[in-house]
Amino acid sequence: MTGVTPTELAAQLKTGLLSFPVTHFRADLSFDEPAYREHLSWLSQYDVAGLFAAGGTGEGFSLTPEEIDTVVRAAVSEVAGRVPVIAPATGGTATAIAQAQAAEAAGADGLLLLPPYLTEAGQRGLVEHVSAVCRSTNLGVTVYSRANAILNDVSVAELADRNDNLVCLKDGVGNIEMMTRTYARVGDRLTYIGGLPTAETFALPLLQLGVSTYSSAIFNFVPEFALGFYADVLAQDRDEVYRKLNDFVIPYLDIRDRTKGYAVSIVKAGVKAIGRPAGPVRPPLQDLSEDELTQLTALIEGLK
Repeated sequence: MTGVTPTELAAQLKTGLLSFPVTHFRADLSFDEPAYREHLSWLSQYDVAGLFAAGGTGEGFSLTPEEIDTVVRAAVSEVAGRVPVIAPATGGTATAIAQAQAAEAAGADGLLLLPPYLTEAGQRGLVEHVSAVCRSTNLGVTVYSRANAILNDVSVAELADRNDNLVCLKDGVGNIEMMTRTYARVGDRLTYIGGLPTAETFALPLLQLGVSTYSSAIFNFVPEFALGFYADVLAQDRDEVYRKLNDFVIPYLDIRDRTKGYAVSIVKAGVKAIGRPAGPVRPPLQDLSEDELTQLTALIEGLK
């Protein structure tokens, strides 16, 4: 979908579930492009509204800028316009601008602006950071509000007013009052994306706050379940949502919560459990233990 406008991108992303694929590594932790492409090819048979390459689930934080460019170009080539490809930008302002411009040159359809590393910042600094990145590209920008870059409602409204190509807010906080304030102030000017780890857990209550879609990590290994769960959320079928939460999502969370960083590691373990291994995670993350992998495999097989 190269050439999609920011407005078109925002409209597209709100129409369905969002895919955040893992990034495949070989045993020596180098990028395994053929395996990554095969994974995208498999996932592309399912109906999703967008693909976010080298995001959090894709361990973008562990990739060099050159590797991010390679991953994004591989995704653009493999997806071949079937859905928008969103590339990451992170780090300080200069680094994020460089990544934004590289993503545009690579043919990406949009940008996910992640929090800068290490430093804390006030609202004025965050507004200027996001605005500088938006000015540097023609791509539609999704800003990820989480960790050390949590935007309040006043800042989101200012950013929306100042930057026409800021089209989405991805929420990684789950603060009900702040989301209510933000939607009340900004309304449908932005598309709102759920971005908490294992976003299915929060999908139903956040739907009431204007968050019409979310980033699904489990789509990597149980795509039919992920899409069915999303359909139940949109239908506000509380009985089915909570049945699936109890049968799969909450037991999955119990494994995920055992070690910091498992929110990513468990996704790679899930891909391995279904016979489509994506290789190890890169340090500082760590892979699940063999016992945990066995438990996860049994949980997945219980869905059949």
